[in-house]
Amino acid sequence: MARQKKKVPDLNAGSMADISFLLLVFFLVTTTMDTDSGITRRLPPPVENPEMDVKVKERNIMNVMINKYDKLLVNGKPGDVTTLKEMTREFITPKPGDESAPEVETKEIELLGNVVLNKGVVSLKNDRGTSYAMYISVQNELARAFNEMREEMSLKYFNQHYADLTDKDKIDAINKAVPVRISEAEPEEIK
Repeated sequence: MARQKKKVPDLNAGSMADISFLLLVFFLVTTTMDTDSGITRRLPPPVENPEMDVKVKERNIMNVMINKYDKLLVNGKPGDVTTLKEMTREFITPKPGDESAPEVETKEIELLGNVVLNKGVVSLKNDRGTSYAMYISVQNELARAFNEMREEMSLKYFNQHYADLTDKDKIDAINKAVPVRISEAEPEEIK
């Protein structure tokens, strides 16, 4: 007598594809994606003649260096991240007549009139071994210094917080009066 094989029932796989698709859509809709936030900086235009050396007077440069041990050196002296913002503000505040401070120039800016501008540049250099946290901390403190100067300028001329300005011409005027002048060098070995 021959044995009869039992017939195994087939599964209806048509609805499985529908369920998988619905689950995929559900997770895509309900999941929040982390967005990377970075440092917002406008890069300078490309140099037309890279072999040409630009001479900047020593008094117009604030040197900030970070070594691989996350130690800060400001103008050749040990510094601290907690005081960097105030040091930067002191450096970028125009001081006409002070020979030890950065040079200044008077410029006509629409909506502001004649404004005394500081020609100082903050030069940032870090070691390849510098931690990301320290690098970002230094960047934040430098940005805070420039942002506070813009805030003061906005309150002085427009009686309005810089973040609340909606008129593009007013924002441009403040940005021209307090330009963010941060020069960042290629990372290298700093002792």
